[in-house]
Amino acid sequence: MFAVYAAAPNPEAPLDALRVGDRPEPAAPEGWVKVRVTAASLNMHDLWTLRGVGIKAERFPMILGMDGVGTLDDGTQVVVHPVVGDPAWTGDETLDPRRTLLTELHQGTFADYVIVPARNAVPLPDGVPATHGAVMGTAWLTAYRMLFTKSGLRPGQTMLVQGASGGVSTALVQLGRAAGMTVFVTGRTEEKRALAENLGAHRVFPTGTKLPSRVDAVFESVGEATWGHSLRSLRPGGAVIVCGSTSGPNPAADLQRVFFLQLRVEGSTMGTRQELADLLAFVARSGIRPQIGLELPMRDAAAAIQAMEAGDTTGKMVLTAGAA
Repeated sequence: MFAVYAAAPNPEAPLDALRVGDRPEPAAPEGWVKVRVTAASLNMHDLWTLRGVGIKAERFPMILGMDGVGTLDDGTQVVVHPVVGDPAWTGDETLDPRRTLLTELHQGTFADYVIVPARNAVPLPDGVPATHGAVMGTAWLTAYRMLFTKSGLRPGQTMLVQGASGGVSTALVQLGRAAGMTVFVTGRTEEKRALAENLGAHRVFPTGTKLPSRVDAVFESVGEATWGHSLRSLRPGGAVIVCGSTSGPNPAADLQRVFFLQLRVEGSTMGTRQELADLLAFVARSGIRPQIGLELPMRDAAAAIQAMEAGDTTGKMVLTAGAA
């Protein structure tokens, strides 16, 4: 079958590890299903896989792609939930110490077919296009969990999104606006701030700008470059919800501010199967149209990965299936 895969880890030149060609078609074991992929979306995790981060060398070749939408043998359209847990685990899958993600242990979605546990194939609601479903499993699911499970925000409260144009950030803006929050966003360039406004942000600011009022929660994926600003922007008792640290993992802690103002720092990673189902239902009901900055056929995956590596992203990048 056609596939986009990493031939071997290459930390220095990850694109040199990328291959577009044939891989064996998978067979679904008992309890798993085979999904014919319609569309998939790109994540930074795919670049890390090419570099060999978070994956053992013996797992290569590895088909890339955590996110995808496709059809089962009976024609049902499904969204892939990329968190694969221990079958014996009960409760929140993101807390399972033996959980793994597609492309770490199991082959990914950048192919004609992917196999996943049956519970990881979540029905795509009527009216949601395949290209929209393809972006939900990682960035949008991460944003949904941050906002609705972790932050404790209620409609009418104010949130700050640090960084205006990435997949998680654009999802947070759109979800927050649809849920009735007042949405502030920071961005490094006028273009990125304009994108956030177009997606529903109420106010946009250059990175590091003092805000007109303190906020109830900050959503962080940047790390070192924005951490101090995030803490200074919070009202007493507010929360910063963290899902990443793209600018570096070692921010100044400013612990005096944390304990004196009783701030809450909460980590968030991915989301559960139920949260994905809830996200899909919310998107269908609210009519949200996810920001897709680039759509290419899967054979052109190298161009999409190169754009992502260069930071030329405005929302999500979608790859439509097949070699044609």
